[in-house]
Amino acid sequence: MILFDAPRRPRRPSLTPLIDVVFLLLVFFMLASRFGTEVMLPMPLAGSGGGEAYAGPPRLVDISPEGLRLNGVETGEAALAGALAELVEAPGDTIILRGRDEASLQRVVSVAEALRAAGYTGLVLVE
Repeated sequence: MILFDAPRRPRRPSLTPLIDVVFLLLVFFMLASRFGTEVMLPMPLAGSGGGEAYAGPPRLVDISPEGLRLNGVETGEAALAGALAELVEAPGDTIILRGRDEASLQRVVSVAEALRAAGYTGLVLVE
């Protein structure tokens, strides 16, 4: 007489390795993808060289969280381009931008974009 073992129940596959692979792929694609568009704002830093010498009246724009100052005089953002028109001879003349009192980078960039939209191309950023 031949005795057979009792039939075994089929073993279900473990899903743990599959879940691990899915999470690793998720992390890989999150780190490898770009979530936003990068915009380059061409603005040389002071002292980086390659520019022409500063000439003419002072054109220092202090950017603070609550307002703007042009050469120490409080100026509105809308009136800044008009006030600078009296101080520059050409749109390429150097205009110095300085962030003050913990002004956010977005505020500095928005002022620089407004000046570029007004036609000023010689913007320089200082600390």
